[in-house]
Amino acid sequence: MERPNISEAEWTVMEALWEHSPQTASAVAKSIRPSTGWAVNTVRTMLGRLVEKGVVVFSENRDGVREFSPAVKREDVVRFESETFLNRVFRGATQPLLVHFASHSKLTSEEIGQLKQLLDDALEKRDGHKS
Repeated sequence: MERPNISEAEWTVMEALWEHSPQTASAVAKSIRPSTGWAVNTVRTMLGRLVEKGVVVFSENRDGVREFSPAVKREDVVRFESETFLNRVFRGATQPLLVHFASHSKLTSEEIGQLKQLLDDALEKRDGHKS
């Protein structure tokens, strides 16, 4: 699959579709209007762009109204976006990214414990034994 190029505004529409699909343009607009203030025509324009990009598909319901669904999984797009960010900002180096976020984020004790567990699991997987 080619890397999807989803703008920040389009990401909002995608989130609505990942949350619930299929949806009409009107339903998407209604669900995101409280946070965006966008009219249904704005949402229709974005849905059209997302269809052109191949990340959204549509079909017509029995009333002839278009219903939209994501053509890509959220997890796949998150992975692509993460890789792009890592390469652009940290030149592909994971360690500086982790240090940056650990140093500049307000992590709770529970979040720190989860991160430690993830790192311990990664080390175990890499070395093939329990640390």
